[in-house]
Amino acid sequence: MNGASREALAAARERLDALTDSTSVDAGSLADELAAVTALLHREVSLRRVLTDPAQDGEAKAELAQRLLGTQVSGPAADLVAGMVRSRWSQSRDLVDALEQLADTADLTAAQKAGKLDDVEDELFRFGRIVSGSTGLRAALTDRKATTSAKSELLRSLLGGRAQSATERLVTRLVTAPRGRSLESGLESLSKLAAERRDRMVAIVTSAVPLSDPQKRRLGAALATIYGRQMHLNLDVDPEVLGGIRVQVGDEVINGSLADRLEDASRRLAS
Repeated sequence: MNGASREALAAARERLDALTDSTSVDAGSLADELAAVTALLHREVSLRRVLTDPAQDGEAKAELAQRLLGTQVSGPAADLVAGMVRSRWSQSRDLVDALEQLADTADLTAAQKAGKLDDVEDELFRFGRIVSGSTGLRAALTDRKATTSAKSELLRSLLGGRAQSATERLVTRLVTAPRGRSLESGLESLSKLAAERRDRMVAIVTSAVPLSDPQKRRLGAALATIYGRQMHLNLDVDPEVLGGIRVQVGDEVINGSLADRLEDASRRLAS
């Protein structure tokens, strides 16, 4: 998002954080409601355009949103959406993208409150690895001819009882309502959102052999020093990885042995 939409999303995220800080608001239920509004505005293009029309008065748009949603979702959800349509959006689609992101963030907030955010991060990463390693599974989850119920049932069989409820909800929404996103890019976006909940960056670490706990701690500390932010490590093992280890942080890829990388980090610390 650019310009006005970026500012509107930032304001909406602040309002969401204020809402979910309240013990009276169930973040998981709020996520479901925001996801329902996302689906509505994705489907009803004319309504979306009305709610994002810059020529219309912001209060009038907010009142319309309240009338439409007041009996369908909770007061906090309706108030949040009303506040969003008061804002200016560069494109009408940006409003729907923002709602989708807020729904995902609310689910991640629920996991964080339950002390399960780390588990959700790891499960999203592992699920992505499972999908990338199985062409049959990926084909089944992205098959446009398959029904929503069939995909949901498949995910229940894969994740039900084996993953956190937030993980299952996030993945199910992504698979059943991709809205033009690929499965891979959607999972990557969810991982980034999860990391942001603790102001962390995500490092995808692929090593020739499993890292020991001390190695993980040293690598995490070194990367945090290099990038200036706390780092969450998503770990994978590939015996053929070049140089013994491969670290990807955003678009940057670091290849080399673990010892070499830690030695380089130490030198940076000393300089």
